Amino acid sequence: MGIRNSAKAIIMEENKLLTIKKEDKDGYYYLLPGGGQEHGETLHEAVKRECMEEVNADVDVGSLLFIREYIGKNHEHAEFDAEVHQIEYMFLCSVTGSRGLGNGIVPDEGQISVEWLPLEELMQYRLYPQTMREKLIDYTKGVEFPVYLGDIN
Repeated sequence: MGIRNSAKAIIMEENKLLTIKKEDKDGYYYLLPGGGQEHGETLHEAVKRECMEEVNADVDVGSLLFIREYIGKNHEHAEFDAEVHQIEYMFLCSVTGSRGLGNGIVPDEGQISVEWLPLEELMQYRLYPQTMREKLIDYTKGVEFPVYLGDIN
């Protein structure tokens, strides 16, 4: 399997982070809206499309905050992700219009709902990639950090 590009939206309003909620055998977990880049599509186009599909929102795409590499065989989900190698580009986005935030026209597989997580409580949630939780909190405090986070989960 080749390397797959993915574009993700970091949407923060009123000290909360917009996420999609899913569930597995360990309980609820959360992901940023976004997904795979399609052939011929720019990363900005991909994140805009994915936000409409997953959270029913039009977004403005801003700065690239993080680049995360995910090599599945190196992490706790290796039993089902061993062949996955993905590069995720996480952009700061803002909602410019919505038809009511919630599951969009093409929700992510297994997506239960859309949920705002309080930034001050982010460490209490199983948000993937988990290492990014600290980086997001630091970002809101003006702490500088490298954009490339490495192979993390």
